[in-house]
Amino acid sequence: MYIIIIVIFGILSLVVSTRLKNKFKEYSHMPLSTGMSGAEVAQKMLRDYGINNVRVAEGQGTLTDHYNPKEKVVLLSPDVYHGRSVASAAVAAHECGHAVQDDTQYAWLKFRSSMVPVVQFASMAQQWLFMGLLFGFGATHNSSFLLILVVAMGITTAFSLITLPVEFDASNRALAWLDKENVTHSDTEYYGAKDALKWAALTYVVGALSALATLLYFVLRFMGSRD
Repeated sequence: MYIIIIVIFGILSLVVSTRLKNKFKEYSHMPLSTGMSGAEVAQKMLRDYGINNVRVAEGQGTLTDHYNPKEKVVLLSPDVYHGRSVASAAVAAHECGHAVQDDTQYAWLKFRSSMVPVVQFASMAQQWLFMGLLFGFGATHNSSFLLILVVAMGITTAFSLITLPVEFDASNRALAWLDKENVTHSDTEYYGAKDALKWAALTYVVGALSALATLLYFVLRFMGSRD
């Protein structure tokens, strides 16, 4: 059953991530009528929200864009930072959506940030526990071993689920601002931005569902080990 879960969600993850890359490529070839680059979109959105303590910088890699609340920086991948497309505008605005959440003390973002130290420990413990299972150090019928694994997985799964409203809210803020400020000047551009962000959000949905399904499997194994 565990292998089935891994295979099903592995395929789903591959399909969604491939679709996201194709969508990003498609909308990267759709010029933004305003001619703004991703960096300019991000800077304007921050100014419009009166956020002066966050900088916009160029990162590395592809689709590595993120907001760092500790450093107060929106890091955009080179394609997004320099790109003057609908995809670049959508991604840049989404990451600035997180900066707006941080500035307005958005509850779900605060909660998720407070979980980070515990999640990092639980994630590391989970990896070691899985290695224990792989090499036979912890039998799946051992209730104590399974309980520790279930607790660690419960923490990381909760983090994945809490991430969903954070990501959806950032996209909603981005799309509302892009429309209000006419950055996505036409309906076609707005739809492209919305479609790109939808597929980005689906990667988090698949990840959360995969974590939840795996957690439920081991919860059932734990309950069975107590019989």
